[in-house]
Amino acid sequence: MGGDLDERDDPHGEGARPAATGGKDQRMIGIPRAVLERIIDVALAEDLGVGDVTGNLTVDADRRARAAAVAKSELVVAGLEAFRAAFLRLDGGIDVRPVAADAERASAGAVLAVVEGPARAVLAAERTALNFLQRLSGIATLTRRFVDAVPRGLSTRILDTRKTTPGLRALERYAVRCGGGLNHRSDLGGGILIKDNHIAACGAVGEAVRRALRGAGPTQRVEVEVTTLEQLDEALAAGARAVLLDNMAPERVAEAVGRVAGRAVIEASGGIRPEDVPALARAGVDFISAGALTHSAAAADISLEFET
Repeated sequence: MGGDLDERDDPHGEGARPAATGGKDQRMIGIPRAVLERIIDVALAEDLGVGDVTGNLTVDADRRARAAAVAKSELVVAGLEAFRAAFLRLDGGIDVRPVAADAERASAGAVLAVVEGPARAVLAAERTALNFLQRLSGIATLTRRFVDAVPRGLSTRILDTRKTTPGLRALERYAVRCGGGLNHRSDLGGGILIKDNHIAACGAVGEAVRRALRGAGPTQRVEVEVTTLEQLDEALAAGARAVLLDNMAPERVAEAVGRVAGRAVIEASGGIRPEDVPALARAGVDFISAGALTHSAAAADISLEFET
């Protein structure tokens, strides 16, 4: 599925451009093999239990099956390698042939992959394989809605957050990339982002920024979350290089962009929906981050249909 993503190469690192036109294409960087196999093994063990009792009782041991993964509605594909790996980790004799490709749009009725092998094994791995393909395609599809909502000609990019399913972050971040989004920091060590509770624990926006700057590495950009224009002014005066405007209306965001005047990268966040994206992008922000990409994406409707 490709090489590993450099987890420190987030859009707010030193040298990142607001339009995200330089550097490597995050979307094309896949999930590390060891990470994928570890996640698949846990999922298979969870679903199999002591074994597929129904399949073993009703299907002959030498029976072979052929089935197709079919999109039941329009979607953006993501997770075909996880789908394939779920079958192969259970039985290496199963052949999975992708018909579509991750990051592609698929229409209702489109065949995404064909599966062929021992019927009992195909049945036993079916649910786990589909769970991954449906979940990741759902995230990619929702991300594409956000990305498509950015008005043509504007450079605002869509970011995910750390609001991911525990244990599945690498897969869900990959799905965001398949949908055309970018990844924010992957973990607490991946960047300096001063949030509201950091400020509350420290005492003030400016003091938190100054402390972070004193300890930051030469290539680390300090970003700070602000909820008011007064906090924004304080953050900029203290030397923040990136600001996250939290839960600000588009008119307030536009005013904030004017105050920043190019001195910092600007990110908008806080309960953002696809319909909110056009106004925020027109207000002039560089990035829009949305936890909904991963915590609220509905699973894509995909079924595995057996030939009879």
